[in-house]
Amino acid sequence: MKAFESPLGPLMEDYLCYRVGLGYNEKGLRRILSRLDRYIREQAAGLGELTPGFFLGLKVRHQKKQTTFNALLLAARGFFAYLQRRQIVPENPLLDVQSYPPKAFIPFVFSPEQTDALLSAAQKNIRKQDPACFLRDYAAYLSIVLLARCGMRIGEPLRLSLPDYRADERTLYIEKTKFHKNRLIPVPAGAARQLDIYLRVRGAWVAGDNPYLFPGKHGRPLNVKNLARLFEQSVLQMGLNRKKSIIGNTSFGRPTPHSLRHSFAVNTLKAVRDRGGSPQNALAVLSGYLGHVKYRYTAVYLKVLDAEHRNSLVDFAIGRQ
Repeated sequence: MKAFESPLGPLMEDYLCYRVGLGYNEKGLRRILSRLDRYIREQAAGLGELTPGFFLGLKVRHQKKQTTFNALLLAARGFFAYLQRRQIVPENPLLDVQSYPPKAFIPFVFSPEQTDALLSAAQKNIRKQDPACFLRDYAAYLSIVLLARCGMRIGEPLRLSLPDYRADERTLYIEKTKFHKNRLIPVPAGAARQLDIYLRVRGAWVAGDNPYLFPGKHGRPLNVKNLARLFEQSVLQMGLNRKKSIIGNTSFGRPTPHSLRHSFAVNTLKAVRDRGGSPQNALAVLSGYLGHVKYRYTAVYLKVLDAEHRNSLVDFAIGRQ
């Protein structure tokens, strides 16, 4: 891994060691601090020259990369707080440097009816007359079903091995996920029935040496491109091929496979509300089901009540222009 090269490089290494000792992963922080290290080196700045004005110059430099600057500012504040505790600097020069306003992202949300229509279209688009493509399309379709019915991330169904699906329990064991969090989730009855049928077909078509639930070529898992192709084809047929739009500080996402995960969360909370329950009280269970490390990651779904509300937010933002 490339070493820091500015005069502050040794102190940055000390800070990373300190963070690792607290149990944090250094990889992301090292990458961000490398940007700061490079800027300090380019400006030929010493420790005494790292004033608030120096960092305001860094902010101006990142006008078109505001999210990057905000991450850099957060990391640099922590680094200088560490230096201040060690009495290497008298004060933190970043305390009064403001971040850029955060950009909001509103994902595309499929209504329950649109989700059903998408799955129906994807099923019809399986190339049944082409033996070379049939099983890959069938596996891609079932992967999309799991995104929609279980709220999985796009890579999670593709990494499943055969033993991860327990037909007798109707459960899926999802291992080595984002943030290294494993989880065991129940599979809805309808999706489980489709998986059971798929497994019988798979057993007749696939050699026993491919360990993946959704096999691809040469003993590897199904390629994400197969899933994306089937998804995009089906969305296009539904007339939902909308582009991402940016209005002010808010980005409104286009339909993507990951939108099905967002839709699962939003529609689950809506169903709780429609039954007279509290979506807030359901967050803990939903957070575990989705594999979120932090509770607040799930709480963001409270901002979008349903697909209709999401579309009204787009209309409102356009009207404000």
